[in-house]
Amino acid sequence: MAEMTIRRFGVISVAKMYGLLTFVIGLIIGVIYGLFFILFGAAMSAIAPGGRDAAASGVSSVVIGIVMMIAIPIMYGIFGFIAGAIGAFVYNAVAGIIGGVKFELEGTQQEYAPPPPPHQWAPNQYPAQ
Repeated sequence: MAEMTIRRFGVISVAKMYGLLTFVIGLIIGVIYGLFFILFGAAMSAIAPGGRDAAASGVSSVVIGIVMMIAIPIMYGIFGFIAGAIGAFVYNAVAGIIGGVKFELEGTQQEYAPPPPPHQWAPNQYPAQ
């Protein structure tokens, strides 16, 4: 077992990774909320008596649902990128003072296996017919 210590993180690398992860989470949440608003808007325009006003409010709710499906993942991604950059920056500052996080690594292969011998080429090994 080898003991290792993480002393630094690449700030932009962590920010990109965290931004992508929160974008995916925002995509899931945005689709759920967007579908809720779309269904709510469709139901509101279908059952509400009132003619054009009910239809307009239903259409606006559908538009809000579509905008939520687009805006929530983007906002989550931007805020996740910023939070990842701040978190990596703070970790690097604290790790410089305290010393970082220690962890142990264990190899999966127990013994060293030497590579196979190279293929020996012999001229005229297969005579022409």
